[in-house]
Amino acid sequence: MHLPKINIPKKYIKAGAWVSGVLLLAFIILGSIAYSKREALLQKMMARAIKKADTDYGLDVKIGQAGFSGLSTVYMKNISVVPKDRDTLTTISDITIGVKLFPLLFGNVNIAELKLNTGRLNIVLKDSLTNLDFILKRKKKDNPENKTKTDLSELAHDLLNQVLDKIPEDMEMKNLLFTLNDNDTAKLSLLTTTATIDGGELKSTILVNYNESTWHVNGKIKPSKQQMDVLFFADNKKVELPYLERKIHAKLSFDTIRTELKNADYSGDNFKITGSWSIKNLLINHPKIAANDIIVRNAKIDADLLIGSNFVALDSTTTVFLKDAAIHPYLKYTLSPNKIYEVKLHADEQDAQAMINAFPVGLFESLEGLQVKGKVKYDLNFYLDSSTPDSLKFNSTLTPYDFKIVKLGKTDLQKINSVFVYTPYERGKPMRDITIGPSNPNYTPLSEISSNFKNALLTSEDPSFFTHHGFVEESIRKSFVINFKKKKFVRGGSTISMQLVKNVFLSRNKTLARKAEEILIVWLIENNSLISKQRMLEVYFNIIEMGRNIYGIGEASRQYFGKSPSELNIGEGIFLANIVPNPKIAMFKFQGDGSLKDYMLPYFRYMGRIMARRGLTPADTSGYGFYDVRLREGLRQYLLPDSAKVDTSAFDSDAESTAPPVNMQDESKNLFDRLFGRSKKDKDTTARNLGLQDSLKKSKKDLRRERREKRRLEKEKEKLTN
Repeated sequence: MHLPKINIPKKYIKAGAWVSGVLLLAFIILGSIAYSKREALLQKMMARAIKKADTDYGLDVKIGQAGFSGLSTVYMKNISVVPKDRDTLTTISDITIGVKLFPLLFGNVNIAELKLNTGRLNIVLKDSLTNLDFILKRKKKDNPENKTKTDLSELAHDLLNQVLDKIPEDMEMKNLLFTLNDNDTAKLSLLTTTATIDGGELKSTILVNYNESTWHVNGKIKPSKQQMDVLFFADNKKVELPYLERKIHAKLSFDTIRTELKNADYSGDNFKITGSWSIKNLLINHPKIAANDIIVRNAKIDADLLIGSNFVALDSTTTVFLKDAAIHPYLKYTLSPNKIYEVKLHADEQDAQAMINAFPVGLFESLEGLQVKGKVKYDLNFYLDSSTPDSLKFNSTLTPYDFKIVKLGKTDLQKINSVFVYTPYERGKPMRDITIGPSNPNYTPLSEISSNFKNALLTSEDPSFFTHHGFVEESIRKSFVINFKKKKFVRGGSTISMQLVKNVFLSRNKTLARKAEEILIVWLIENNSLISKQRMLEVYFNIIEMGRNIYGIGEASRQYFGKSPSELNIGEGIFLANIVPNPKIAMFKFQGDGSLKDYMLPYFRYMGRIMARRGLTPADTSGYGFYDVRLREGLRQYLLPDSAKVDTSAFDSDAESTAPPVNMQDESKNLFDRLFGRSKKDKDTTARNLGLQDSLKKSKKDLRRERREKRRLEKEKEKLTN
């Protein structure tokens, strides 16, 4: 095929040549003028930038000398940046920066070359002040109504491009010192002796705390293609972070960390960042996480991060690898119009032993050596819209396929099927050894415990104990709702199975690892029928804390009523079930004559009606045994003659099917401690074997609780009378 020949008149060719020549000449003339004036322009731009830094951020910026060393290369010497009334932030002896000319024509500043010789970045924290405070300052807007809603996808796109554009194609850096002084209690020094980028290849050497160790950040960087592959490691040892150990008592180390950025571009209306992150031989040690070192041999995440106009999400195409096991997470946080939290985890059906082997070393001490066969699949779904917390969704399912335990691990999960010794703890210290067997005169077989107590406790604490498999999703779901509304941890979702495992099989270290171990052991016991429900309940009844240094229904029934557990009436059963959530103040529920305080009556009627509807006790209009409860005479002498009322009978009248948390240890102080217990070594003022009189004394905390309760009841009486 031949294209047709186009004949252009010579006069048009000449005209085009003249126009092109004139434009080229104009460009050369303008370029020459700009080139001759560039020094003056640079000084004006620097003066403007220095003034802006002072006006907007309170920064005193000084530049000793500056000028051009090429067509698009600027050098500066003796630079200092000092925030107002703060320590010096930065000093640089000599820096040279070259930019790419073509992007500059369109207003984009892309760094082509960077050379730095001897600089220092110094961060100082003093109390609540730091020399980085200026970053938090915001320039005042003339008209606040002009503010527009931020599109997160655009913000992420622009921010990433700004960062990548500032990574030079050629870099030579020498003797850049970074120091951090945190209130003179924790210090860190990083001296980059050399850092170079040559043809996209990054190499660096960093001295930590004056030759404590030597770090390297090496790899390939291609900013224009939005790609990088960087490896972080140390010479002949692990990378350690001593600052964290001194600051928050956390030990953290690893062999290598590899970070890959594979692609960053729009996917529809969302900005998508694809990459991976891997780590080898990660070691973590913190008293809130575990009592020992947790070691992750090999972990990797292939991630797809989605950023929309109003949300950030880790897409479900993401995969987390731990050895031979894999799981797909989905995390999404929506900012507007309402904050929405979504979490999904999915693990395909895979070898159960591979899943167990994937657990970090030291995470589940009691299960070390556990051997299983078969397969398992896991799914978790959590959804919370902050505007409608009651509609929260939660379910968690670990599904076994031909699953079987071949060999138990370090801890015998069937030990409670026979006689064993239980040691209760108070504030992390052992109280006394209790034999759970016939040789203990207070030990009571399940068949010899009054049904009045059994039914009352199961109704109040775990109504579905005989039908669930260790967990009650609705109870956990409602705990999330209540805790979210209260903005603090006020309710748990523990079943009797979970409480039993926590107290019998696990160490007393209140950690995240122990909580995770508790959940897994409950699943193993319940789904493999290692212990019958009847035996679990029997052991639970014989170890449960029911007063100061009182453990088990045998001790409690004799202590309070001078009866054996088989003789308890309905009122005594309801009372003993009521004190389980807070057993330490059981004595404060009695009046001087040994009868119960009046405020307990509504609770008795409430619990009694539930039990009656379920056929567990006859219907009663007089208070379901409330008036029949009498503290034995030998204890009444220890009741203080005051009328203060302490209400520990709080109940949720809207949900009969859910159970309040069972607290077999002291109430903790905050969210973390309530989940996993105290970590501080509290002073133990409780004797190993408390005398009766000492065990009935009121603590300051109890007295404060009484005063608060008294004021609350007075207000309620006022409302009723009005």
